[in-house]
Amino acid sequence: MEKKETYNEAVEKLRVIVENMENGEFDVDILSEKVKEAARLIKLCKEKLFKADEEVKKILEALDS
Repeated sequence: MEKKETYNEAVEKLRVIVENMENGEFDVDILSEKVKEAARLIKLCKEKLFKADEEVKKILEALDS
């Protein structure tokens, strides 16, 4: 099973992909592969942010009880 990146690792990988795309460092043959990887990383980040938001809401609700 593949180990999932942490949020910070995923963001760093995204930063590198975007930087390389902006600099034209990817040829057409690997561009679609990098776009798919970027989409996977964005989805991972969104899931982690959503989970963290839900956990914070639960903690705050528990404090208000």
